[in-house]
Amino acid sequence: MRRLVPALSALILMAGVLPDVAHAQYSGGQQQQGSRSRGGQQQGGDDEDGGSTRRPPRQGTLRQQANAGPCPYVKILYDAARYVELADNRAAVANVGYTGEIEGVTAGCSYKSDEPITVQMNILFDLGRGQRATGDQRTYRYWVAVTERNAAVLAKEYFDLPVDFQGQPTASVQEERTIVIPRKDVSVSGSNFEVLVGFDVTPDMAAFNRDGSRFRVNAGTAPAPAPAAPAAQPPAQ
Repeated sequence: MRRLVPALSALILMAGVLPDVAHAQYSGGQQQQGSRSRGGQQQGGDDEDGGSTRRPPRQGTLRQQANAGPCPYVKILYDAARYVELADNRAAVANVGYTGEIEGVTAGCSYKSDEPITVQMNILFDLGRGQRATGDQRTYRYWVAVTERNAAVLAKEYFDLPVDFQGQPTASVQEERTIVIPRKDVSVSGSNFEVLVGFDVTPDMAAFNRDGSRFRVNAGTAPAPAPAAPAAQPPAQ
């Protein structure tokens, strides 16, 4: 799996930009997908199936520094953790276009006194091409949002993720983001905030993810027949 060069940019998120946590990403407010500190599974155009089993949340541990308080919680929003293009919204191998998965997030923070909270994030994306993919290049879109914990969205910004598969079925990309969260005063700690990450998905994609649907290479094929029972042996004479 090919790994592209990380990109670094800064995002300053100010309070009061968006009114409601339900707007984070067609999510109904669900925040079930955690972050984790490693990635590496390949996400191709044929790795989802129509099952209903939901994977357990992946939760990573933030790096601890000598801060004025704890770090914000950093999570991958479950409804927007995967990007799966399906022609005619039909879950079949032949209908899969471009795919993607936010495989993991590592993060750390720093702040002292009444300073803003600076959060450093490293986001791992696994991308893939299915049978309906039309070329080597694809620009995905993802977002980063800051919320009051279990409450309103304070700010949200979208980012483009251009990918060149260079003839390969999969690619892996790491993005580095630095987020600055202003604080009213020293009484406001990082535990008051959550940082959410997700793909810019359509409502149908969000519903597909919310249902826990997966897609595997052998989806839609008949199961292998069970082995025949051994023939009964005649009783000994």
